[in-house]
Amino acid sequence: MLLAIDIGNTNVVFGVHDGDTWLHYWRVRTVREKMPDEYGVLLRALLGEISLTMAALDRVVLASVVPPLTGRMEEMLAEQAQVNPLVINHTVNTGLTFAVDNPGEVGADLIANAVAAFTRVQGACVVVDFGTATTFTAVTRDATFLGVAISPGLNLAASALAGGTAQLPQIRLSAPASAIGTNTIHAIQSGVLLGYVGLVEGMIDRFRGEIAGDVQVIATGGLSSVIAHLTDRFSAVDPWLTLDGIRLIGERSLP
Repeated sequence: MLLAIDIGNTNVVFGVHDGDTWLHYWRVRTVREKMPDEYGVLLRALLGEISLTMAALDRVVLASVVPPLTGRMEEMLAEQAQVNPLVINHTVNTGLTFAVDNPGEVGADLIANAVAAFTRVQGACVVVDFGTATTFTAVTRDATFLGVAISPGLNLAASALAGGTAQLPQIRLSAPASAIGTNTIHAIQSGVLLGYVGLVEGMIDRFRGEIAGDVQVIATGGLSSVIAHLTDRFSAVDPWLTLDGIRLIGERSLP
């Protein structure tokens, strides 16, 4: 069994793959203060839901953008699962060539996204990952990692608007019926969501203009479903794309 772990700023995502298919995914809240033993209790409980134990895990692959939790998760897995995880960075076997100024700065989640998307389309692609931040990752038809754009995520944008003003409330992330809002809630929903669609479409169009050939665009991340139905720019929507990239890197790199 392969366990893929994606540690993000908002969520930690776990997935178990049996070599043929994903058995289960879990998305839990990221708690930076949790100790290794606490994550061990959590992981045992999650695995128990599908009648597995730690002993069933023979390969573990970890992508993290939260450095304090990386070491804690490694410690927990080494002690409680008796497995040393493969921690993804630009030096592991990804099949990508990096054309960025400093490959060491590239987030492990972005590397996993690029690997999964390129493996799927076998050509030039852009991954738009809707998470705490919204990221745009560009890959060429010859598997060169060109670079990334990063913007505040939807929740961050909505929270910043509510937190930085005296009279504007926190809103539910759902699209209004029209761009012209006739009340405060609809006005904010229009500005945040429909305005965000404009940001996403504009960035995709710019990326396509800078990448040679036909470019496929894949949406992923926990908030991808909020935006995907509001635009026609995506070739596919896969909320679990990052985990699949983590798995693919593990299969390349681990015996």
